Amino acid sequence: MMGKFLAVLLVACAVGAGVSMYYLQVYAFYEELDPADVGNVKVYDLNTGQSESILTENLKAIDSDSSPIRFRSCFETPLSVALMTETYAIYEDAEPLVAPGWFDCFDAEEIGLALESGEAVAFLGEENITYGIDRVIAVMPDGRGFGWNQINACGEVVFDGDDAPEGCPTPPGGAN
Repeated sequence: MMGKFLAVLLVACAVGAGVSMYYLQVYAFYEELDPADVGNVKVYDLNTGQSESILTENLKAIDSDSSPIRFRSCFETPLSVALMTETYAIYEDAEPLVAPGWFDCFDAEEIGLALESGEAVAFLGEENITYGIDRVIAVMPDGRGFGWNQINACGEVVFDGDDAPEGCPTPPGGAN
């Protein structure tokens, strides 16, 4: 009888831990942001050399304090992809990161396939929004836009514990 009790207790603890981990990963650390908290969607302008606000509407965003790459956003823009490619810096190797299922306007698989096929174009939103992290903005031909934070080349090296490569800003803490 004691063996059955211990087995049931062990299974109950495992199920409880699994449910808790799922909740923590998908819901607990994310918060929906008010559009005013997000601010304007910015894209790096080739002419000015600075990130500048673009026209958007219906902005939805989520973020988490637990990681600098948990930011995701969805919006609509009246700007055409053709106009944007002439004005803004294209972001090579953009890889949209998966959002929690409840944030259903952001489908990383759909965005990734559209980027691979050339249907959508990714732009540099803001470089080093946090050290080693770039804000990437992707726009579809129908005007849907998406934003996420992605580790850049400097961040990849420094976060692995190596010295920053030449051309990278000085990492936090001053060591290069």
